[in-house]
Amino acid sequence: MTVPRLIACGLAAALLATAAGTGAAQAGEVQNACAADLQKACPDAKPGPGGGRWQCMKAHLGEFSQPCQSAIADMKAKMQARRAAAAAAGNGAAPAPAS
Repeated sequence: MTVPRLIACGLAAALLATAAGTGAAQAGEVQNACAADLQKACPDAKPGPGGGRWQCMKAHLGEFSQPCQSAIADMKAKMQARRAAAAAAGNGAAPAPAS
């Protein structure tokens, strides 16, 4: 998977994050870090279904600032860690191999 694609996935997750716990805080960090980039690259795009923001962001992702890309990457890593921890705590955890 390419870096722009990973960043796009992280950005999508940030924009779709709910207002629950750490997810909201991370989404807020991404929004703060990326607000100027979004305004510059996608000034007429509207958030939400059919608004065109997602398509515009994907098209201009390489133009986003380093702080924005770093915030997206950080949020993506934290979300992956939370998912892994949740899977390990639930029934999705693989049994330890027999010695």
